[in-house]
Amino acid sequence: MKMRITLVSALLLAICFAVNCQGLSETEAKQENPVRNPSFEQSREDRADRPVGWRRRTYSGRAQFEYADVGRTGNKSVLISSEEGADAGWSTQAPIKPYSRYRLTGWIKTENLKATTGRGVQFNIEGIERPSKAITGTNDWTKINLEFDSDSMDGLQINCLYGGWGFATGKAWFDDIGLTLLSTTELKPEATIDASKKGEPISKYIYGQFIEHLGRCIYGGIWAEMLEDRKFWYPVNEAFDAAAEAGNPYRVIRNSPWRIVGPEDCVKMVKENSYVGEQTPQIKLPGDGKPAGIVQSELPLIEGKGYVGRVVLAGDSSAAPIKVNLVWGDKPADRDSITIYNMGQDFKKFPFNFKSAASTDNGRLEIIAFGRGKFKVGTASIMPADNIKGMRADTIKLLKELDSPVYRWPGGNFVSGYDWRDGIDPDRDKRPPRKNPAWTGVEHNDFGIHDFIEFCRILGTEPMIAVNTGLGTVEETAEEVEYANGSTKTQLGKLRAKNGHPEPFGVKFWCVGNEMYGSWQLGNMPLENYVLKHNKCAEAMKNADPTIKLIAVGAVGRWSEMMMDKCADHMDLISEHFYCQERQGLLGHISWAAESVKGISDAHRRYRKEIDALKGKDIRIALDEWNYWYGRHVFGELGTRYFLKDGLGIAKGLHEYFRNSDIIYMANYAQTVNVIGCIKTSKTEAEFETTGLVLKLYRKEFGEIPVEVGGKPLPLDVAAALTKDGKTLTVSIVNPLTKEVKFPLEIKNIKLSGNGKIWVMTGDDPMAYNEPGKPRKIDFVEKPVSGIPDKITLPALSATLYSLEVK
Repeated sequence: MKMRITLVSALLLAICFAVNCQGLSETEAKQENPVRNPSFEQSREDRADRPVGWRRRTYSGRAQFEYADVGRTGNKSVLISSEEGADAGWSTQAPIKPYSRYRLTGWIKTENLKATTGRGVQFNIEGIERPSKAITGTNDWTKINLEFDSDSMDGLQINCLYGGWGFATGKAWFDDIGLTLLSTTELKPEATIDASKKGEPISKYIYGQFIEHLGRCIYGGIWAEMLEDRKFWYPVNEAFDAAAEAGNPYRVIRNSPWRIVGPEDCVKMVKENSYVGEQTPQIKLPGDGKPAGIVQSELPLIEGKGYVGRVVLAGDSSAAPIKVNLVWGDKPADRDSITIYNMGQDFKKFPFNFKSAASTDNGRLEIIAFGRGKFKVGTASIMPADNIKGMRADTIKLLKELDSPVYRWPGGNFVSGYDWRDGIDPDRDKRPPRKNPAWTGVEHNDFGIHDFIEFCRILGTEPMIAVNTGLGTVEETAEEVEYANGSTKTQLGKLRAKNGHPEPFGVKFWCVGNEMYGSWQLGNMPLENYVLKHNKCAEAMKNADPTIKLIAVGAVGRWSEMMMDKCADHMDLISEHFYCQERQGLLGHISWAAESVKGISDAHRRYRKEIDALKGKDIRIALDEWNYWYGRHVFGELGTRYFLKDGLGIAKGLHEYFRNSDIIYMANYAQTVNVIGCIKTSKTEAEFETTGLVLKLYRKEFGEIPVEVGGKPLPLDVAAALTKDGKTLTVSIVNPLTKEVKFPLEIKNIKLSGNGKIWVMTGDDPMAYNEPGKPRKIDFVEKPVSGIPDKITLPALSATLYSLEVK
């Protein structure tokens, strides 16, 4: 029997509108201009040379900004000028009504304005592809209009653009910016699910993840090593500016994590016969029976927990005894120790196994001696004893719950300067430390291709490896494939076996480079040159293993178009990336990821019609970096925090993946841990962000066969799918509004038993978040469904997932 669910539409929010699309009356249209300080007459109290509500933005080149004493009306305007050429703008944010039509008006005056690589001067709305008309030359005040639909945006950013996606020279003044509401739509959400209309199966790979050697994603997030700079890239006790080293504007002065015990001149960094890397600390003992050596503090210790590790030492026998201490307090008894007597001139490893008798955030590992002469510390290591083959047990636990089917590694920007051979020595202590080629800090090479494969096996997931097509050569990309997948009859397969893994890794997915379209990418080159390099790499990699699947570098627009035109025979999938910043307005912010997925999908559908090289081919999208990315770096480099509104945005983004299951094969949330990650860690705890909770639940519970959702669900977002066996119908609904919503929903052409489950994630504050080591503020709450209700009630700011049993 067909089951119908009918619910009464009982709630419309204040932001849902009382008039329809036929237009507004003249009186209604004369609403207050929502643009703050539209004529620039109000200056800031703290900066009289800046207008209230507006900020300056330089995208490229050299621009001069002025708060000008001239105006079309009043006494003020804003001015941008450049002699050398610039792409810049003045911008402001304004609240608007979603699902409405607006007219943006503004006035521009120009003097000798020349467009070089840009369009000229104009207005645009962030997130709206079509800018206003651009003007050049010398013009008196000229009125510019731009009409647009707000769609899901309830806030926007207005840009007074100079150059506009390229450079301009000359002068341009902007004044009297206004927004006029032209029409709006009354929203009465309702939807129909037709279980008989099925789409193409949803690929499990859309729940993929991405990890990169950046910040605390691997080191400090996945990897269990507690010591910083354990291979002594930086001289002991020396100050350095890690942020400035990478050109980071957030300059943070740090010091080497190692400190000297004893006289200040007792430690010398020696380069001759260094144990690993370019230098090794040598300690000259004072010979007076007092200790000398090195120590690293700020180690997190937990009472009763065990810690394992090793030190690598060499030196004069007279330098003994050497004491290695794990210290958790100020009293002589507040430590666990080993004593080493049998040291010689050749480096030797000395393992230890400690247990802390107290909890502290400032534990110390001391390596000190009391004798005479000299000794060297080649390297040291300490991890919690419960580490899983070098990985943090708490992080691995959450990663297993996340259950991602595929992980992309090692980058990202990192890969374009990475030599994979640096990470293959079976003795991790002998792998050389390097300056991270793309980001700040040091690459320890403790986590190489062998460790990544082990990581994937622990999680029961598939590896996806990116090769270096930046500074790397064609030959090197093929060699990496052979090392990973070749038999022991091949030269590099033999090397892999020598390094401890006789069986091939069997890596199926290979990314041929990363973001090679970007000027920020090491080895960046013109597109016309890169298509040739891609094809050569693809051929060489396929020769090494014909069974692999290659993912080409894409970027919607000219780059993807030429890649697919010139390289279609040398790819199996094409990569696309997007990141969403923080949008003005809640609805717009939550919708941004979904809009990005839709825009990329629509573009590739056009390519299939327009590009001859794609005829007869089914090259699908691997959206192998996607996420929200904004805010302070709370968890290390790029360690941004995520809030309830971001979790709702990820849920709506997944809905769009479901709707485009015919063209999107894979998506990799970037990055899994700490760095814009869905899991965050402190030094001793790990926790899911709101975004991770969504990815975890949908991966486990949402169906695989999408079914049609019709009607007009806006401003809600609804997706539905059957499980592969057809025994369960899953329905997911995102409510981005700040009040509860009830709405009619009809489910057709399927028989439901009335039993099932429901999971709801909600909260009063869109900025609520979870934090490692503290009770969750945001989580999915599971409840049984007993009988189909005649009303579906959606809490404010919620993601709701129904799992309904099919008769």
